[in-house]
Amino acid sequence: MYDFQYQSASSLADAKGKMGAAEDGRYLAGGMTLIPVLKQRLDKPTDVVDLGGLGELRGIAEENGAIVIKALTVHHDVNTSDLVKEKIPALAELAGTVGDPMVRNRGTLGGSLANNDPAASYPSAVLALNATIHTDQRTIAADDFFLAMFETALGDGEIITQVSFPIPETAGYRHFPNPASRYPIVGAFVAKTGDGPRVAITGAGGTVFRIEEMEAALAKNYAPDAIAGITYPDKDLNADIHASAEYRAHLIGAMAK
Repeated sequence: MYDFQYQSASSLADAKGKMGAAEDGRYLAGGMTLIPVLKQRLDKPTDVVDLGGLGELRGIAEENGAIVIKALTVHHDVNTSDLVKEKIPALAELAGTVGDPMVRNRGTLGGSLANNDPAASYPSAVLALNATIHTDQRTIAADDFFLAMFETALGDGEIITQVSFPIPETAGYRHFPNPASRYPIVGAFVAKTGDGPRVAITGAGGTVFRIEEMEAALAKNYAPDAIAGITYPDKDLNADIHASAEYRAHLIGAMAK
């Protein structure tokens, strides 16, 4: 780990000020990604601004037909929230599949989205539920947020403050887990929303993506058989020691169905 200046933020404004004064700073939320990256010397920031003390960025509530989850809410709290389990049970179930108990008690919703790991679970829920990401500067639609592997629409120093998940008519999440890390080799979040069905796939490509052909089929018949014959090309899908691109293409159909 390289030397850096550790700073603890006392408020959102304080965090912004500290980051603005840093030569090359990083925000620290739960630390489930940043700390290993620093330990492996894959990044060399001059400053790390810890957001962990910002209680204003924690909590879950229902507002205007949506479940609003603040950015520093940990996965365990999403998984065990009675409100989330009642209104969007698939989201609560998804949160319970993330990592292990330590990760679920430290990792945060905002940190996961800002990092945009290609195998992260939360992006599929955000995209399938047509959620809105709120930052300290603006709101960003789910379809505009995830750009590429580890890349989002966030600007320098921009902080996610909360995510608004519209309550769907119904939704489900399934993933095929890596047996060691529990990351989804491929995961599928399918939701029947007020604007029609949405299908989001994670783990298969460089970033989360929708499958419009499946969505169109489900709009006509919201049932597993409606997408049983739909295949996804393996071109540009991830391939590694865990699964080939061809196998991931197969898993897309299996998990979505």
